[in-house]
Amino acid sequence: MGPDVTQSPEETTTRAPDAAEAAHPPAGHPAGTFGARRWFAVVIVGLVGQIAWTLENMYLNVFVYDTITDDPTALAAMVAASAVAATIATLLIGAVSDRLGKRRIFIVVGYLLWGLSTTAFGFVSVEGVGQLVPVIDAVVATVLVVILLDCVMTVIGSSANDAAFNAWVTDVTTVSNRAKIESVLAALPLLSMLIVFGALDGFTRAGQWREFFAIIGFATMLVGVLAWFLIRDVPNPARQSDRVFRSIAHGLRPSVVRSNPALYLALSTWAVFGISTQIFLPYLIIYIQRTLKIEEYALVLAVVLLGAAVASVLGGRVIDRIGTVRSILPIAAIYVLGLALMAIARDTVFVIVAGLFMMSGFMLMTAAIGASVRNFSPRDRVGSVQGLRMIFAILLPMLIGPFIGAAVIRGAGETYEELGVAKQVPTAGIFVAAAVVTLFVLIPALALLRRERER
Repeated sequence: MGPDVTQSPEETTTRAPDAAEAAHPPAGHPAGTFGARRWFAVVIVGLVGQIAWTLENMYLNVFVYDTITDDPTALAAMVAASAVAATIATLLIGAVSDRLGKRRIFIVVGYLLWGLSTTAFGFVSVEGVGQLVPVIDAVVATVLVVILLDCVMTVIGSSANDAAFNAWVTDVTTVSNRAKIESVLAALPLLSMLIVFGALDGFTRAGQWREFFAIIGFATMLVGVLAWFLIRDVPNPARQSDRVFRSIAHGLRPSVVRSNPALYLALSTWAVFGISTQIFLPYLIIYIQRTLKIEEYALVLAVVLLGAAVASVLGGRVIDRIGTVRSILPIAAIYVLGLALMAIARDTVFVIVAGLFMMSGFMLMTAAIGASVRNFSPRDRVGSVQGLRMIFAILLPMLIGPFIGAAVIRGAGETYEELGVAKQVPTAGIFVAAAVVTLFVLIPALALLRRERER
């Protein structure tokens, strides 16, 4: 079904398909079956992409903290800059892939370049940058180099993963299986963290950052090659005829928002939830290792992430049965409980219990909201919706959340001493702040639930 023309031919809006339409896709869209090759492609391409994102979202902060500066504002600035880069890339490549009706080429080439840019971080050091640009402070210059390289890597990764791969997943799924597949995708970040913590954390603790970046970079390039053989673009896709920049601007028009209220309510819910996660996530490893002084933090995170991944995969089936929208508020309650427990947890066992609640809620919320956004996405603008997803789920949270976390950390003023130097450390207040922000999920989620009940 083409777009509903509600204005002149120069100004069209597209409504999202209802459940009946999406459950029986038109020609060019998949049937309800999801074969072994597609499952393998989803898991392997998605998993290695998340391993690369784990490096960018968590370990790059540790790299900067350990080797360059402990200033939380520098970390927050890096997160914010990469969020802007990711959003621009996803908006552009999402629109281009919609127009071309192709996803595979962007995934394959993107993963190859993503791996190369990841490897490049291993060659950045304060000493090296200081020798290249001696006219300015070496630490400041190195931070700027890392931020610039992070933006380059993020543009490539977002083009391949956030824009092309996510659009392909929407292309090859239906309402009947999206929550199940989305729950697997939601578990992949946890599984990727588990792999990185278990297999690669030793490199970072030993200061072998070059080897750490090289291993992940090579794995990403390898999957880029595999993707050429695993992924197939859907035949006769619903292409978007708008010019690229017109397509990019389409989703930001008030008329389009009014025509797709459920989609934008779901995206708004994601924005609020995303802000809460970014208050604590950039500082989580540092908090466990430096503030709580839990030396076996890799084991703690491994148990938490494995348990949360299992909960996410099993929970996806439940979400499919009761509905993605109806699941959001109960899952939010689990997430808030986990944040509250993390704020008071101090010993290893308590941190594991609190972390299981927090990260299970985190992943299940991602699955429920993500599946809702896919269900409400207009079929001829699936790639463009990935750009909107980046604005609401990545850009806004990463522009706002880390700075809230940094403000909480600076306000507490807690430090520890390393080699005679006092370094700032995160405090439990980041979890309290995240819980408070999560309460605002009620506003868009209740509006979405009302629409669901009235339909």
